[in-house]
Amino acid sequence: MLKQGLQLKLQQKLSPQQIQLMKLIQLPTLAFEQKIAQEIEENPALENGKENSEDLSMDNSSEYEDSDSETIETDINIDEYLSDDEIPDYKLNANNSSSDDEDYQVPYSGGTTFHQFLENQLSTCTLNDTEAQIAEFIVGSIDENGYLRRPIQDMVDDLAFSENLYTDEAEIERILKIIQQLEPSGIGARDLKECLLIQLRQKEESPERKIAIEILENNFDNFGKKHFDKLIQKLGISKDELRDAISEIEKLNPKPGGSFSGNDTNAEHIVPDFTIRLNEGELELSLNSRNAPELKISKDYTDMLRGYSESREKSKSQKDAVMFIKQKLDAAKWLIDAIKQRQQTLLLTMDAIMNYQKEYFLSGDERKLKPMVLKDIADKINMDVSTISRVANSKYADTPYGTKLLKDFFSESMKNEKGEDISTKEIKNILAAEIEKEDKINPITDDKLAAILKDQGYLIARRTVAKYREQLDIPVARLRKKIL
Repeated sequence: MLKQGLQLKLQQKLSPQQIQLMKLIQLPTLAFEQKIAQEIEENPALENGKENSEDLSMDNSSEYEDSDSETIETDINIDEYLSDDEIPDYKLNANNSSSDDEDYQVPYSGGTTFHQFLENQLSTCTLNDTEAQIAEFIVGSIDENGYLRRPIQDMVDDLAFSENLYTDEAEIERILKIIQQLEPSGIGARDLKECLLIQLRQKEESPERKIAIEILENNFDNFGKKHFDKLIQKLGISKDELRDAISEIEKLNPKPGGSFSGNDTNAEHIVPDFTIRLNEGELELSLNSRNAPELKISKDYTDMLRGYSESREKSKSQKDAVMFIKQKLDAAKWLIDAIKQRQQTLLLTMDAIMNYQKEYFLSGDERKLKPMVLKDIADKINMDVSTISRVANSKYADTPYGTKLLKDFFSESMKNEKGEDISTKEIKNILAAEIEKEDKINPITDDKLAAILKDQGYLIARRTVAKYREQLDIPVARLRKKIL
């Protein structure tokens, strides 16, 4: 049964400009620079103002605003050119250039990818056309770590449907064995056990490697759980022989694909967004100047807009041109305002963080880090938690104690036996230190770690210790055990 009814609802929607501003705030320095360079390239009404610093106060923009206040006989919808789309409309227009024009764009590095490296090696193998096609399909199914995660039967079906090539599992297995002989060693394995065995069998035979193969082939479960006594008993070997065999296994690469020198992953280059300095016992905060580009609005474009408004006769082509000009001027003015707002937001947020953690920044002692969550900073500067999260995300500060990720200054709190609030980061540091100096033959269990923390005044349950240990990416005691 259909019913009609009236419902009142309050909704708050972000404008396209606000959404773009949030995106600007979230960008780290390098990405922000690239965004500004892209905007300058795409918007002719936007200019770099470094050559004339007098224009930084946006004198040109005021001229634009004066001309804009006059009546222009065009209807311009700002949403049409300030949308939330990452690709502005004007970027989608075709360039009016000849195919013979030279391209001065700097090309990206064209190195050999991991899969190309494997395919190049296939050309040295003796394969007929069908085998080569199957081999290329298998290589294309290998992931970035060097593993073949897809079931053989699935590849048989895919070859039939996508390549119109009918084969069977035995043929796939045979060609896979050929691929597993390629470099880097261990490539094309279906699990860790097979990966390690491939690498061991390609090495020169020795007594310790023979034992290592026996361990992986027939006792992999005991090896993974570090049941050393069971291995010694089952294999009938001494502790020294077991230690030498395990040493051989530890030299192997569990991710052979990651060792490829031509891997197309880029090394991350960190550029600090903020600088904190100690000057005569006082903290000084500054924003990286690369976050404060000097931009201005093109005077030529404001002059063109003024010329149109003063013209007596206005043709259709003139109206079309002025719509384009006004669109570019509005976008340029908005970007300059947004950059200033971004700078203010970054500085305001970082200043609040610096003052909240003043004891740490004065001493460099991580034990002085106070418990701090996003809401603590948001309440101090009257901003939304989401804004603080965007500022802290992927931003770095250059401090007297090294370059630090902003979100590392945030941590939850808990109370010690004195009822004082302490940072969970402090507890994690103590856990890491205790595990670092433990006896590796008899690692400390979570229960013992909880007892150690209790002796130091931190009343923490065993399950909480386990949670913090996992957050530190430290395995359980059994898996930390070593044979010495």
